[in-house]
Amino acid sequence: MKVIVNGVEHEIAAATLAAALKALDYENATVATALNGHFVPARKREQAKLAEGDRIEIVAPRQGG
Repeated sequence: MKVIVNGVEHEIAAATLAAALKALDYENATVATALNGHFVPARKREQAKLAEGDRIEIVAPRQGG
């Protein structure tokens, strides 16, 4: 299915947000996620179902100053 990840269209075979993160090589990364503009905590990613055209935002923490 086609989803938008951080503004870029991707074709992935994933039914949940957790599966999408795995498919996009973020499985073991420490990231914050949002699905269609709503924050999804890590513990709820397995239950967050995906649909064609969904918008996923993935944000990684950064250090610096």
